[in-house]
Amino acid sequence: KDFAELVAAHDDFVLKPAHGSGGDGILVFTGRSARRRGQYRLIDGTFMSEAEIRFHATNIISGRYSLGGNRDCAMLEYCVRADPVFEHVSYRGIPDVRVLVFRGYPAAAMARLPTRASHGKANLHQGAVGVGINLKTGETTTGVLDSVVTDEHPDTGEFIAGIEVPRWDKLLHLAASCYELTGLGYLGVDMVLDRYHGPLILELNARPGLAIQIANRAGLAERLRRIEAEPEGASVDARIAWSRES
Repeated sequence: KDFAELVAAHDDFVLKPAHGSGGDGILVFTGRSARRRGQYRLIDGTFMSEAEIRFHATNIISGRYSLGGNRDCAMLEYCVRADPVFEHVSYRGIPDVRVLVFRGYPAAAMARLPTRASHGKANLHQGAVGVGINLKTGETTTGVLDSVVTDEHPDTGEFIAGIEVPRWDKLLHLAASCYELTGLGYLGVDMVLDRYHGPLILELNARPGLAIQIANRAGLAERLRRIEAEPEGASVDARIAWSRES
């Protein structure tokens, strides 16, 4: 009931379930209608009324989008201002970077690029493009769209390989540090590049999908076995150095 007051000072914001899955239930707002009072513009250009947004929030709270259908919380978040590095290979939304972390070691990485089909969301389940990232150099390689290998963005037609991700060292350090933060031996760390604040952690996934293997044209099993063979107790910097050179 306090939604309008909570966002009164913000033209752009994100509404999402705290315990969602697969990107479902997330709404990204980029502004308001200048002609219609109480109408909020979504990232794909469509509008929702205040009443529709409140109804969506009640669905989130009731557990419609949560894991197991359990009662959930609706979150309002800062809306990232995307770094322009992926501007030519992204449709409207905010691209992000996922690093798969195993026992504190970065095991694989990819960028996720919004498309028209994904309604501007950087989520592969919704139709975004996943593009592999070379762990050593931070440069994009091949891509995957609906489990099919691709080398260009479906909407812009631009090649997705050969893009150097800014602040790659910082992104790897954030991702690897999440092992100590959570204690999870296997997780996916989703981060974004904000043009004003730099690398930001978006969310942590306890059961990340495996399409990252297709995007990198490489399976995970052998790499995870090699990480398992490494002694425990290595520092964050040592783990990152191993991942970049191995």
